[in-house]
Amino acid sequence: MYQRDQLYIDGKWTTPTGTDTLTIKNSATQEPIGVVTLGTSVDVERAVESAANAQPAWAALSPDERAGYLSAVSEQLSARMTELVDLFCQEVGIIRPQAEAFQGLAASLYSSYGERAKRFEWTQQLDNSTLAFEPIGVVGAITPWNFPLLLMSIKVAPALAAGNTVVLKPAEIAPLTGYLLAEAIDAAGLPPGVFNLVIGTGAEAGEALVTDPLVDMISFVGSTAVGKRISALASETVKRVSLELGGKSALVALEDADLEAAIRAGMDSVTTANGQGCACLTRVIVPRGQLEAAVGLAEKYLAGIKVGDPQEAGTTVGPMASEAHRKRVEGYIETGISEGARVVGGGPGLPDGIDAGNFVRPTVFVVDDSKATIAQEEIFGPVQVIIPHDGEADAIRIANDSVYGLAGAVYGADVVRAERVARALRTGKVDINGITFDPDAPFGGYRQSGNGKMYGDKGFEEFLEIKTLSKLS
Repeated sequence: MYQRDQLYIDGKWTTPTGTDTLTIKNSATQEPIGVVTLGTSVDVERAVESAANAQPAWAALSPDERAGYLSAVSEQLSARMTELVDLFCQEVGIIRPQAEAFQGLAASLYSSYGERAKRFEWTQQLDNSTLAFEPIGVVGAITPWNFPLLLMSIKVAPALAAGNTVVLKPAEIAPLTGYLLAEAIDAAGLPPGVFNLVIGTGAEAGEALVTDPLVDMISFVGSTAVGKRISALASETVKRVSLELGGKSALVALEDADLEAAIRAGMDSVTTANGQGCACLTRVIVPRGQLEAAVGLAEKYLAGIKVGDPQEAGTTVGPMASEAHRKRVEGYIETGISEGARVVGGGPGLPDGIDAGNFVRPTVFVVDDSKATIAQEEIFGPVQVIIPHDGEADAIRIANDSVYGLAGAVYGADVVRAERVARALRTGKVDINGITFDPDAPFGGYRQSGNGKMYGDKGFEEFLEIKTLSKLS
């Protein structure tokens, strides 16, 4: 079992000023896997001061020099990949093949952003002005529990590559991965203060980080509610805020779509990572005349799901990350039933053959009202909602009937028409006739799904300021 009673501040492991502890449990068995001692606002202040002191020297290094350090971080993480995968399965409940893929991607981000910094045009010439790109300064990174290493790394790697220093506060539900990242960074030999880790609650450590006047930017991934709170607090010091928030993303199947492929894509989306992802396609909008065919395909998919131990071969859906989150997902399932939604399969209670752990039954609903609670609110579990549409315009209306706008998909044989529908969706990313991931393409939301971008050049530029140098010709 992990015993973590120190924080990583100013290049060394140091004892927190607080004494409160938190027990981290295996999401599948609910057995303890670690105990951490929580940091306080005083620890955050120490970490921020360390980052502020270290930032000028780190920024003064050449991109090649920073890239060398970051490449070493990738190597250190790769060397501990088995432990990182095991921990991901235990903390969050993700099945092992998916854990291996996501942890491998996370480890690669440090070297890839180092290379991106090396080829980036740090000065760009206009007619009478020079644009100089400079690091923002101290970045406070606040990350969620669903993809711990990946979402830490998509903040930390580009921030460091751009010449910023970082104070990382991971979610307290799944904090253990943060210690492994800090150990990898320490082993890679980054200068003291360049990276700092504080484990603590959002109410104390998170808010202290957001309000600290020495922090120049907050980069956050998490719920829309917390994002709103961060925006309000950060406005007191007018710091930059980058937010990747919730989603209720729609998959639109047009009349000429490959319906089987569309339903499979929607179901794959809400079962990948056990549905604990902000970009999951949690509304499948199908032609009304094909509704029963879609229902039959969803039933067939449900029959092929194996819920169980995330580390066991053949498991396709694991548990929710925590007991509190399991209760939240079950609450939405019960709400769907109480509001009259049609249950295609699943429902409340533990899956068949399982009598313990944070498991829920993968569930599919049909609703005819896009205003239904389960069609509007982010559930963050293996729950799919099928909604019939009456043509292209109606499908677009339903898809856009949301406060969110993070991801989406369109399926249709007429690719020109499918792209036209995709362009009409008010969302940051839309897949057409297949779900893809391009690490060079920016990812981020519209509306209450946040602002700012992750991945690619745009994700790198999030952590830069632009200085204009103008002179008479």
